[in-house]
Amino acid sequence: MKILASGMSGTIGLALLPALASERHTIVRLKTGVARSQNEIAWDPGKPLNPELIGGFDAVIHLAGENIFGRWSQAKKTRIRDSRVKGTQHVCEALAHGENKPGVLIAGSAIGYYGNRGDETLTEESALGKGFLAETCREWEAATQPAEQAGWRVIHLRTGVVLSTREGALKKMLLPFRLGLGGKIGSGRQWLSWISIADTVAAILHCLKTESLRGPVNMVAPNPVTNAEFSRTLGKALHRPTFATVPAFATKFLFGPEMAEETVLTSQRVLPKRLLESGFQFQQPDLSGALKKLLQKQQ
Repeated sequence: MKILASGMSGTIGLALLPALASERHTIVRLKTGVARSQNEIAWDPGKPLNPELIGGFDAVIHLAGENIFGRWSQAKKTRIRDSRVKGTQHVCEALAHGENKPGVLIAGSAIGYYGNRGDETLTEESALGKGFLAETCREWEAATQPAEQAGWRVIHLRTGVVLSTREGALKKMLLPFRLGLGGKIGSGRQWLSWISIADTVAAILHCLKTESLRGPVNMVAPNPVTNAEFSRTLGKALHRPTFATVPAFATKFLFGPEMAEETVLTSQRVLPKRLLESGFQFQQPDLSGALKKLLQKQQ
């Protein structure tokens, strides 16, 4: 396939690019700033994209978006939303008005769509939640409509916490846990829906090839855990105690109340119903095995 890709400098993209190359796909990257090779196209997510620049692609993998971590000032929230919604809208409008034969568009989204749902089990059929991230995800997914109306098979990757020792949440946790300072956050009862980076990449490749998949697809492992269980399992994998507790008020002080409530304190018990129904087989379905594999590779 000839694939147009954005957001390839993030946790998922860094692992996905070599996997696509190993399957001999031709990859052209949308890149902010200056294009430095024939396999790069310069773009500004905040501006319309010339349809002539992105013609002739069989697939588009669009993962670009501002990192959500950091205190949520109004300016930060605007960047988070606009980088996703406007960027996606501009890509999809270009696809709709170009001369491409419709293919598959794999677009980023997140389980933030479901909001804080306590112990409720969530699938792709579950209703939209409340909050800034939920509303951002709703608009993000809606921004793909021009491509879908033009005949593209559109998949929304509702991604959970991606476990990688290279980037992301797990990398930030490793130092305090190795120092014996790790432990649950708040009550620890909040559900954490995770997926290993290996399964994330494999699932995206599966979505590329599986014609029956379209619409939202939960990118999470089939066995979510509570925050307390995650902390115990990571401590065991590192052979370190996990007696520490980070109080909820401390996370609100560090990150701001809104970000803390919608990220580290939120509870989302999400299942990958559509991946499983389509025949996808997880390489690392259980947290203990996934962490051991990741930490072995790091050594």
